[in-house]
Amino acid sequence: MPEIISRPCLLTPKPLRPDFPLFVFLPGMDGTGKLLRSQLGYLEVAFDIRSLAISPGDLTSWQVLAGEVVGLIEAELEGKKQRPVYLCGESFGGCLALQVIQRAPHLIDRLILINPASSFNRQPLLHFGSHLVALLPQPIYPYSAAGLVPFLAAWERMKTSDLEELMKAMENVPQKTTLWRLSLLREFHISTDQLRNIWQPTLLIAGAADRLLPSVSEAKQLVSRLPNAKMVTLPNSGHACLLEADVDLFKILKNQDFIEIPTRQRAGKSAILK
Repeated sequence: MPEIISRPCLLTPKPLRPDFPLFVFLPGMDGTGKLLRSQLGYLEVAFDIRSLAISPGDLTSWQVLAGEVVGLIEAELEGKKQRPVYLCGESFGGCLALQVIQRAPHLIDRLILINPASSFNRQPLLHFGSHLVALLPQPIYPYSAAGLVPFLAAWERMKTSDLEELMKAMENVPQKTTLWRLSLLREFHISTDQLRNIWQPTLLIAGAADRLLPSVSEAKQLVSRLPNAKMVTLPNSGHACLLEADVDLFKILKNQDFIEIPTRQRAGKSAILK
């Protein structure tokens, strides 16, 4: 993978597949773009995968960050304007995905939201607790990630290597950046009218064992407002469900008939959906 530069960039974790639909993953609070790794082997069967990496020092607004993502997607589509784009946002990235699709609906064909953090500003305890991060002494802050693991992950459902990668990603986010991203979540809001204007097919994936956010109830609310949406509930999954050993995002998309193979590919790639 290329080095992460100061501005957001799209990592290419798998070999380029320019004739496949573009799958753009927007990560959670860690911003590394590397926690999709356990899903890559499945997704590459049907997609050309990109994963957004946000610099640890990035302190830009939702509007600026969404604009950067739009520019990155436009660059990927250079010369291939008809290429389908699947936008997938997890947690913090789910909020960002909603900002991106409002800003450039013409670029996005399908939207996937996984435990989106869009309910954060309606959770009084989280709202209050997010301010406490500023009170942690700097030497102690990197170790605070361990205390969040029981809320973020169903660790008993994860491989040790993936749990370690999650811990590492969390510890590497500077305190100042964590505070900024929490402030973005506190101010995030999307109206019912804005949701009703999102016409793209949308899939909500919610972990019923999410201890951080009420992901199932939030998914139900979003599905009731989005005109072309449906949801899948993962009964035993936590917030960071994509790191769980038995969660297969590609299989979920396939089972929900959410993967559309372009006409020019159908003859040669019909086996993908079997």
